[in-house]
Amino acid sequence: MSTISTAFQITALGMGLVFAAIILLWWMMAALTSLMADASSARNASESDAANVAPVMGSDTQAQAKAQAAAVAVAIALAEQQTSHSVSTPPTAVISAWQLGMRTRQLSQKGVPVARKPRKVG
Repeated sequence: MSTISTAFQITALGMGLVFAAIILLWWMMAALTSLMADASSARNASESDAANVAPVMGSDTQAQAKAQAAAVAVAIALAEQQTSHSVSTPPTAVISAWQLGMRTRQLSQKGVPVARKPRKVG
């Protein structure tokens, strides 16, 4: 009976360590998430301060900035459209004599007729 009780103790210890490691990782992820949320809220606060400054500019300046941003976005989209569709077909694969022999043998084993040139005898 001592062997079975030792096995149960080892199993319980192993499972306990696994669950303890999982709980530790869970706690660490929660801590990192809360730290990053604090940093992003501080970043959002600074962005909102910058947004409060933007209405001070004249409406002409804002319209020009939006027009420039739109022009840049259109230029980038057109450039991506031109480069993304220029895909050429890959060259045909050149196989070695060994690969050709192996593939021919596999086809002949499956019962697929393989066309071969007749040999000259004599």
